[in-house]
Amino acid sequence: MPKEIPRRETGMNRIYKAFLYSLSGLRLAYKDEAAFRQELLLAAVLTVLCLILPLESWLRITLISSHALVLITELLNTAVETMVNKASPEYHEDAKKAKDTGSSAVLTALFLSAGLWCYALWTLLAG
Repeated sequence: MPKEIPRRETGMNRIYKAFLYSLSGLRLAYKDEAAFRQELLLAAVLTVLCLILPLESWLRITLISSHALVLITELLNTAVETMVNKASPEYHEDAKKAKDTGSSAVLTALFLSAGLWCYALWTLLAG
């Protein structure tokens, strides 16, 4: 028997419920997605390193933001892949395209973060 659609919340209760749904999404991504766990660990290590190294404030903020961008992109990619798998369990070229472009978005965010880290390390070594 299908689950009943929950009634729409309003006001502060809606905000509270939305927050709980968001935490649930983070827990599910952590539990089910190895890539998310790996990127979260990398972000944690690099954020600590970023705070230890003698970097300018703007560069610290930029580096930490790039870590967040990788995690955000991975979460969105997971959502796309989950829906594609549900809508099209058999192979379909459009499903492949959706999943591959989502993966490309994550790769682009990783390249951005890596490039920023190369710049940060270069400024430390050259300065």
